[in-house]
Amino acid sequence: MRRLAGLLSVSIAVLALATPAGATTPGRGAPGAGDPFFPYQGNGGYDVASYDLAITYDPATHALSGHAHITATTTQALSVFDLDLRHSLTASAVSVNGVAAAHRQPADRDQELVITPATSLANGAAFTVDVTYAGTGQNVTDPDGSPDGWIPTTDGAFVASEPQGSPTWFPVNDTPDDKATYTVAITVSNGITAMSNGVLVSSTTVGPQTTWTWNLDVPVSSYLITATLGQFTVTTGATKAGVPFVEAVDPALVASAANVLKRLPNMIDYFSSVYGAYPFPSTGAIIDDAPQVGYELETATRPVFDRVPDAATLAHELAHQWFGDDVTLARWRDIWLNEGFAEFSAWLWTEHTGGTTAAQKLVNLEALSATNSVWNPPPANPGSSDQIFSNSVYERGAGALEALREKLGDTTFFAIMQGWVQAHAQGNATVAQFETFAESVSGKNLGPFFYNWLSRPGKPNV
Repeated sequence: MRRLAGLLSVSIAVLALATPAGATTPGRGAPGAGDPFFPYQGNGGYDVASYDLAITYDPATHALSGHAHITATTTQALSVFDLDLRHSLTASAVSVNGVAAAHRQPADRDQELVITPATSLANGAAFTVDVTYAGTGQNVTDPDGSPDGWIPTTDGAFVASEPQGSPTWFPVNDTPDDKATYTVAITVSNGITAMSNGVLVSSTTVGPQTTWTWNLDVPVSSYLITATLGQFTVTTGATKAGVPFVEAVDPALVASAANVLKRLPNMIDYFSSVYGAYPFPSTGAIIDDAPQVGYELETATRPVFDRVPDAATLAHELAHQWFGDDVTLARWRDIWLNEGFAEFSAWLWTEHTGGTTAAQKLVNLEALSATNSVWNPPPANPGSSDQIFSNSVYERGAGALEALREKLGDTTFFAIMQGWVQAHAQGNATVAQFETFAESVSGKNLGPFFYNWLSRPGKPNV
């Protein structure tokens, strides 16, 4: 940093002519967004508005190439800034505002693409970045041992990027609180279907290849974008309330998936009646035959599944469209806002369809011994990156919401849930903000309740 400042000093007079009054001297944007669980995830100094991605992939060789066009605005004066891009991909050309920029991928940082524009950027300036890159489509391994990002399959790729996988397939400001819109064009061999988020804009075949172009014009976090591809049977339709859906299912799983997928339209309409209008232009599901992945993910507009889900799992992932995709955690320690809410919603769906009530599920949960692993870590404090998907975040987290429902009554409780979505639509939030919001709506002091259920180590006092 000192060396950079010294080099810049010779041109301060020139820069001052192009820098608005009140702007600071251009400097280095932070190489991390400040999340303590993933210190080098994301970057500082700018805010992205949109990504326009063009990806080409060959499942036989795992060769992946792409071009990213990014529009953004600086939040400080910048002479250097970073994007996240894993070393399995190499940037061959970078430009800022259409002018070639110096770039490097430091060997000691496994996801930093450091960019030096030809001309420094003033604070508050709109700018564009173009990156051409190529390499191998491969995943990273999360702290809990799960594969994350671009996960190759026999006929394509299962793309699920929570919490740190997006840079395995495109250059990105990979922090949950920098939401953006996305256009994703994926070129593959004919016979392969490429699925992404939002609405299918076009499917264009030229010779032996087809390009599938998708657009999501509602801003979401980068980990919620997918480019899952393979052999799929695609079905389209609309819910009774008019929400369009697109379902893509591996041909080997079409028959076994039919029973659960026929419930998807009713699930979307039911959650819309409980939580407020569906927040995206389309919905659906992607069911791949990839059991080696070991999990499913609530990718925006259509969750991706590694096998045929049961009804509760489908409900969980669809409820994430409100809790996780529309209202998204601000930091990874706030994961309860995603997972506890989605799991409670699965309880609610089961109750709605005549199964075990959420109240009985809470009774069953509270009957578990204090030594059961379901109680730790506390949902509002997972403690470390390898614990954010702990069972306690889901089950104890769902129990906290049902306990709150029973404490406040349905009218107040669902006013809180709907109001929460409205207050933070297309944004990010923390657990502390939810606690404050619930108190403001209910008019009650809920501090002891939330501490007991969300932050107290061990089994809550019930």
